[in-house]
Amino acid sequence: MRHDEHTEQHHTQHTHDHQHGTARVSWSTAAQATLHCLTGCAIGEILGMVIGTALGWGNVPTMVLAITLAFVFGYSLTLRGVVRAGVGFRTAFRVALAADTLSIAVMELIDNGVIALWPSAMDAHLDDVLFWGALAVSLALAFVVTTPVNRWMIGRGKGHAVVHQYHH
Repeated sequence: MRHDEHTEQHHTQHTHDHQHGTARVSWSTAAQATLHCLTGCAIGEILGMVIGTALGWGNVPTMVLAITLAFVFGYSLTLRGVVRAGVGFRTAFRVALAADTLSIAVMELIDNGVIALWPSAMDAHLDDVLFWGALAVSLALAFVVTTPVNRWMIGRGKGHAVVHQYHH
């Protein structure tokens, strides 16, 4: 078999695997996708918690701001990369929504769930070790829980697999 026939056969099999949800995805690939998502989520989450805490807001408005900013920054990082690849804004926005919504939602559920359930974490101030410690632990746990979710989605051609087609 010629090299170009082998390459085409491999590509056809790879595409076929994605269509039937059987593509093999490495943990490294899933972790990289999750780290990308975590970066945006962490920026938004930390910024929201810092703003709400500094302004003396209650727990609910602070958490709503943090979650909102986590989605905004999470989507923005993906959007920036896809637009840079030459995709129009509207299409890039749809790609970001498709790629990141479930990942960010799981990450925020775990992150905020840990903070809400951690005794006194919601009442900690910016100068408390508890504030920063609970936030760091909650983000780390969110990463651990979200990585298998991203692996599963990428293996089915969803999530960050959608973004990767625009980086080639």
